[in-house]
Amino acid sequence: MQEVDNVLRILKETKEAIHKGDVIALKEISNQTNHTAAVTQDPDNVAVAVLVYSIGKIIERSMDGQKKKLEGFYNRVSFLIDKIIFELKRGDPDEIRKNLNYLRKDIEKGSKDFKKHIQDVFRKASINRASKIYEHGISMETTASLLGITMYELASYSGQKQVVSEEKEEKTISTKERIKLAMGMFE
Repeated sequence: MQEVDNVLRILKETKEAIHKGDVIALKEISNQTNHTAAVTQDPDNVAVAVLVYSIGKIIERSMDGQKKKLEGFYNRVSFLIDKIIFELKRGDPDEIRKNLNYLRKDIEKGSKDFKKHIQDVFRKASINRASKIYEHGISMETTASLLGITMYELASYSGQKQVVSEEKEEKTISTKERIKLAMGMFE
């Protein structure tokens, strides 16, 4: 794994954000990890980025009726993050990968509905993270292979994002026009 100190920091911040239920912090942490993954093109960093993003999405979408189940989830995730941190400090890449895989599998466990939801989150997270890495200038083929998605999925997602941003630009009006519009409401 490359940039071990950065990944250690990210995992510690992730664990703290999980305990606080801070979805916004998890998204920011995931974006930081994404930058590292784009720069290093290291599959382990990519895995960390997807896992952090997925955990954030799970917490964000969690329902009140699942709070009891999610407490166990938080505990298991925290335990595995601690193991990964320990192995990072020890410098054992095989154990790091093994624990990253355990973390992914543990996240995927749960009831049928929850499991389906998690698998959907992982797929979307992989595509989203790939898009962010692609924005850093890494080729589409390399990005897709790093995250185990097809180039078609990446191109589709990236194309949708482009259309949305273009629409926003078209709808933006100047400050003068906003004032004129607001004044017109009072006439």
